[in-house]
Amino acid sequence: MTLRLYDTSARQIRDFTPLTEGCVSIYLCGATVQAAPHIGHIRSGLNFDIMRRWFTHRGYDVTFVRNVTDIDDKIITKSAEQGRPWWAIGYANERAFNDGYEALGCLPPTYEPRATGHIPEMTAMMAALIDSGHAYASEGNVYFDVRSYDRYLALSNQDLDHLLQPSAEGETGKRDPRDFAMWKAAKPGEPQWDTPWGPGRPGWHLECSAMAHKYLGPAFDIHGGGVDLVFPHHENEIAQSAAYGDDFATYWLHNAWVTMSGEKMSKSLGNSVLVSEMVKQWRPIVLRYYLGTPHYRSTIEYSEDALREAETAFARIEGFIHRAVERTGPVEPAAEVPAAFAEAMDEDFGVPQALAVVHTTVRHGNAALTADDKDTATTALADLRAMLGVLGLDPLDPHWHGAGHESGEQLHGVVDSLVRLVLDQRQAARARKDYATADAIRDELSRAGLVIEDTPQGPRWELGAP
Repeated sequence: MTLRLYDTSARQIRDFTPLTEGCVSIYLCGATVQAAPHIGHIRSGLNFDIMRRWFTHRGYDVTFVRNVTDIDDKIITKSAEQGRPWWAIGYANERAFNDGYEALGCLPPTYEPRATGHIPEMTAMMAALIDSGHAYASEGNVYFDVRSYDRYLALSNQDLDHLLQPSAEGETGKRDPRDFAMWKAAKPGEPQWDTPWGPGRPGWHLECSAMAHKYLGPAFDIHGGGVDLVFPHHENEIAQSAAYGDDFATYWLHNAWVTMSGEKMSKSLGNSVLVSEMVKQWRPIVLRYYLGTPHYRSTIEYSEDALREAETAFARIEGFIHRAVERTGPVEPAAEVPAAFAEAMDEDFGVPQALAVVHTTVRHGNAALTADDKDTATTALADLRAMLGVLGLDPLDPHWHGAGHESGEQLHGVVDSLVRLVLDQRQAARARKDYATADAIRDELSRAGLVIEDTPQGPRWELGAP
């Protein structure tokens, strides 16, 4: 089946045809590092990690670029408020973002360029746009003339005559208030870089056009980001790059928000949930399941109840895997995923439909274990590991047992030791035919949220719904 994607620019699902056969090039707008990430920030990286994994599974060689915006108005404001250098704030928060991506199992990007490392590329692009009449310098600023590009606002489907974009603070000398800044003149005490038009710093939009051109060339397959970036950020990127002469992105993919009480999760609204705190309360693999399994274009309304439901659902998957490994021994992932799973992923990365195949496989595998059908259970385990590998959710993957996950494993070991002591008492009660005590112990464990299963190898436990 042909892989199909919902293209924001076309406002419909399109067949995917790469520019270079066997290769996929992706540019994802990454973090603006003025503060540590909340789960809404991480969702975008996680969604595109799943997309990347699926392209790789389908045999493509993927080049994945995710930028870092390490200078902007908010970082400068934070620097003044905290009395810390702008670069120290940016670097600390960049590390926090990468820690969050790693904790949730996201593969590192092929390239992760910083804006401040690409001032020469931005300067060259501005010079070319000024020479061609698409941009102009004024009072140390450089602006893009939006009326010079006749396709401006095509991505967001807006009308320029009804677009109001007042001048921001410090953006003086515009010919039209809707023109946007490519370069901002330096203010006293602010970080600055030299250009032919005076010292200053890059505008937000210019950096992505320059870095996408450098790392992916004048044309690439997919540009991604949150839906809130369609305007003005992505619209302005297109204008700059197209006016410069680049074909730029063939497909535009946008993930939806994580909301709380119907509002976009945002630090400015005070409703953010920091990743660093969430991984202390929830296992990172459960957080990945929660954030990664809804469709990337659907909004996630955050709640602890929803997270508990995700934890219970994932526990059912883990439970089968652990039982199957006990019966069959280690089993490598299948080379191919089930056809229904592939069909779902090929249709605009339909993870919810693909996840239904995962849970069906778990049910069939459990039935095989109950029937002592080792061959069928082994096949189910191999298929399941292949599917979970695509989703980054295979609990047997070394990532979930490596650095950063020791505390969860240690806690599991402590709980296992305590539960084993109680189960030994239950076994002793059964041995002396004190079934009332044995049943009481099992009921008490059940009330604590543990499911006890008696197997030929002895009793085993797993987390269930509390």
